[in-house]
Amino acid sequence: MKFDNFLDLMDTLLGENGCPWDREQTHESLRQYMLEECYEAIEAINNNDMPALKEELGDVLLQTVFHAKLAEKAGTFTIDDVIAGVSHKLISRHTHVFGADTATSASDVVDIWEANKQKERDENPAQAMAAVPKALPALVRASKVLKRSKQEKPATGELFKDIHASLANLEQAQDGHCEILGRLLLQLAGLSDSLGVNAEFSLTNAVERFIETKAKSSP
Repeated sequence: MKFDNFLDLMDTLLGENGCPWDREQTHESLRQYMLEECYEAIEAINNNDMPALKEELGDVLLQTVFHAKLAEKAGTFTIDDVIAGVSHKLISRHTHVFGADTATSASDVVDIWEANKQKERDENPAQAMAAVPKALPALVRASKVLKRSKQEKPATGELFKDIHASLANLEQAQDGHCEILGRLLLQLAGLSDSLGVNAEFSLTNAVERFIETKAKSSP
């Protein structure tokens, strides 16, 4: 089935004689499914399960098209607008391919992408940090906020000192544990970035190892 045929299929499901459940959906009611399908696709990637990834990417595509079709019915935007928007973004932020910038490494590409994004949005660091979606997992959001803060990155040794200080405060505190723990987790997210480690994936892997260890020790 081609993409245009898939769009026709969605039109049928959302049409007058289509599916009653589909026709009742809204952007808000579909939020949980978008989140679930993205996580299931990530699970397939983590498991290196290509048949599952193929299926889950189809489910993610369904959610994208579903939202676009609802927007089209409301007269706000269409799937063509979605594709045009992301295409423009790819061109405008890959100025090392479509413009005059030069990139010799993946790190250069990231710097160019972020610089072009900043030009498009014309945001100061505070606005850029506030724009990071609150719906993101906390560790992912922490990493993005720290990157957008534009503050001078402290040396790894300084990060360790700050973490040790927070641990000492936590050990001595009589109350305020939630605030201290939150600060400590933010510092750990900063340390992860400094070490080139994805904090979210690192914690996910640690949880999986914990489960496997407990499973092996269970009778």
